[in-house]
Amino acid sequence: MSQHAHAAALSFEYPTVDDARLVERSVRVEVDQLDDDRSTAGVRRTDSRVAVDIEADDLVALRAGLNSWLRYVSVAERVAGCESTRLS
Repeated sequence: MSQHAHAAALSFEYPTVDDARLVERSVRVEVDQLDDDRSTAGVRRTDSRVAVDIEADDLVALRAGLNSWLRYVSVAERVAGCESTRLS
């Protein structure tokens, strides 16, 4: 990710590694679709934890990115039938 003025990190813990892998693979496809001049995002998984890092030039773009990624993760969880514990 490039350097932007504002950043936020979301972290989700799942009951199993398989649940985390399924959610990560489901939302990762959106990374390049949403990146623009004002914001970028990255998705990574470590064991049963999925993290989404968002950077933006301004707070409006950061808020929009947060809302989008929270929605993507929520939809992926509902479709997969799993729930996370949101860590941050």
